[in-house]
Amino acid sequence: MGNACSCCKCQCGSSFKKLWWPNEEKSADIAFPPAHLVTNSDQLDSPGGGGDVLTVRHVDLCLEQNGTDHRTKRFELMQRDAVPGETSQLVVRRGQPFRLRIACHRPFDRNRDSLSFSFIIHDENRPGQTHGSALKYNENNLGDPHEWGAALSRIEGDILDVLVKAPASAPVTFWRVEIDTRLNSGGARTFVFRNPIVILFNPWCPDDDVFLPDTRLLDEYVLGDTTLIWRGSYNRLRPSVWKLGQFDRYVLECALLVIAEVGKVSGSHRGNVVKVSRALAAAVNSPDDEGVVLGNWSEDFSGGVAPTKWVGSVEILQKFYKKRKPVKYGQCWIFAGVLTTIARALGIPSRIITNYASAHDTHSSMTVDYFVNEEGKVMEELNSDSIWNYHVWNEVWMERSDLGYGPSGDYGGWQVVDATPQELSDQMYRCGPAPVKAVKMGEITKPYDCDFVYSEVNADKLFWRYAGVNQPLKLIRKDVLGIGHFISTKAVGEWKREDITKSYKFDEKTDEERATMLKALKQANSVYSRYYLNEDFNDVHFNFELRDDIVIGQNFTVVLEIKNKSSHKTHFVTGSLHIDSVHYTGKHRESIKIVKFERELKPGSMEVIRDEVVFNEYYGRLLDQSAFNISCLASVKDTEFDYFAQDDFRVRKPDIKITFQGNPVSREPVDVIIRLKNPLPMPLKKGVFHVEGTGLDHPQEFKIAEVPIDGTAAATFKYTPPYAGRGALAAKFTSKELDDVDGFLAFETQPRPEDVLMSNGSHPRMNEVISRRDVIP
Repeated sequence: MGNACSCCKCQCGSSFKKLWWPNEEKSADIAFPPAHLVTNSDQLDSPGGGGDVLTVRHVDLCLEQNGTDHRTKRFELMQRDAVPGETSQLVVRRGQPFRLRIACHRPFDRNRDSLSFSFIIHDENRPGQTHGSALKYNENNLGDPHEWGAALSRIEGDILDVLVKAPASAPVTFWRVEIDTRLNSGGARTFVFRNPIVILFNPWCPDDDVFLPDTRLLDEYVLGDTTLIWRGSYNRLRPSVWKLGQFDRYVLECALLVIAEVGKVSGSHRGNVVKVSRALAAAVNSPDDEGVVLGNWSEDFSGGVAPTKWVGSVEILQKFYKKRKPVKYGQCWIFAGVLTTIARALGIPSRIITNYASAHDTHSSMTVDYFVNEEGKVMEELNSDSIWNYHVWNEVWMERSDLGYGPSGDYGGWQVVDATPQELSDQMYRCGPAPVKAVKMGEITKPYDCDFVYSEVNADKLFWRYAGVNQPLKLIRKDVLGIGHFISTKAVGEWKREDITKSYKFDEKTDEERATMLKALKQANSVYSRYYLNEDFNDVHFNFELRDDIVIGQNFTVVLEIKNKSSHKTHFVTGSLHIDSVHYTGKHRESIKIVKFERELKPGSMEVIRDEVVFNEYYGRLLDQSAFNISCLASVKDTEFDYFAQDDFRVRKPDIKITFQGNPVSREPVDVIIRLKNPLPMPLKKGVFHVEGTGLDHPQEFKIAEVPIDGTAAATFKYTPPYAGRGALAAKFTSKELDDVDGFLAFETQPRPEDVLMSNGSHPRMNEVISRRDVIP
């Protein structure tokens, strides 16, 4: 007896073992003779294959049952029969049986007929890539989980009910399928499926490397088609809805295209999730391979769409699939959103991660080095490192049998994969998969790119004063607490933030955190890191204070506190306070205001410097995403002591309000109203609402000519929820004066009365109401 197929026994009552799978040495002999078409366009007949050879007339793909069993029924590719002139294609998951109903021209005779299946990767025609299984008659004995299997489940006249199973390690791609029928006395015919089928990763299958045992996590990280991405800054966390849309039209086809044609993963390796995820990290960006999204961190987005205007992945992937050219434009959260869509479409559990105060360490030194001149101005021409207000990447779930075991066990589980093109990894712009466990333990040499990820979440900030080409650098400050805050992802089953910082790093100021940092530094083998290890730092305290809630359109005040900790000595302090607008990556500064000061500090006293920044001073200098940086360089007279400090913040933009005029019910129209109040002391002109959401095949756009001061922009439309269950709508607003404004509404759609069934009493609770849901079980 073979081993049970534990991922699907509850659904089909079947188990599998290997039946027939030719290896490369033998498969060269398995070649069908030249064939010609017969009356059925799918039927091929070999020369000499006449007589009474069993003829397959047609095959029922059992789309409804297979879609339910394999959790693939929501794929648009499985529903194309509803579109005139189009044909549905079967989408199933590996390691789990799917059902076919084969109609023949006469009843199948076990004593004289034989039937076998051949599976060929659609874009590879070499005989060595043919896999298959001969039909056996015992459906309860089908299987080694890593081999092909096929079994006869039932015979009804000339109809054969057959179960077929792809190995739990099968390549994830399109497969051509052929059914070969033979007479034991001689003669053969081949039925060729008109369209290929799709085999996906199977995180419900314990034998698959992406197996995830928690069904709640699977509902979220594989089946969830809408998510939240956190942006903003560490002191103003801002969630935005992102429509993943992995089940939408052409998205699955595009995902498979990206693996094969852009990522150039060979057919035999498309079942290896480590190789696939690493290829995706490069293929989603475009510098190396003309991938899906073209990055742009300038202020000029002509010829494309500004990153802040995208609401989801679907339009991006559909454009790429149609034109096969990089879609303009993206930044980190766009790359992460698109990669998550592709991963979930393929069946790889994936989630989007935001790291606030995220380091970009270009030297692998485990430090981020900033250089300032004697006036306190950050010298961007010398700064190759940077600190992003936030950075967004992905985690994907998989086993890492390639890494073996370490001090903390195996390295399976969540892996960092980052498609934002920041640094080269093996000569391509990509990052990961990097085990989160290895990052936390400071094991920075583990593949792939753990050193870069470790710096992102745990580097130390160093500030150097630059006095000239022939002058030595002076270390004026180190900050061991400033990197890696509020590492965030969407909570499972809730529209809330889950903090996962502890999965990446030990608590700050603990012995474990410093010990891990020193371990990483010693492995880094960098001149910068070794110089840092032997350096001391001066003890001075400056403190910035800002209002917690600064709304765009309002004035705000920057407060700098300077405290003399000496109990007996007066100090004279001179310096300058810089207020700059800055891109969220920490680059491309533009000065808004410089405040110079000189103060006498009595022993134990504190001086406060205040400066108000009015709307007209900062509005015209705002850069993308309305981020600010305040910094201060101060010197204490009659000493060699300098101090430098900085902080980031972001002004808040208003939220778009989305409301239903009634309760949403499956497949019944309901009115939706979207509203936005103008926060600026000026009219908003040529505004546009852009709306996407569950069941919307195309983005909805509503133009607003002008919104007066203190006025409200509004639009309404009819919306029909496609099914009962969880849904979400997301909206963006852009105008000449105000952009990157968004809002979302998460809701629960109720079933129609005719889709509500009453139990027949066979269930434990009498008259239990059961909703027929066409979404996540």
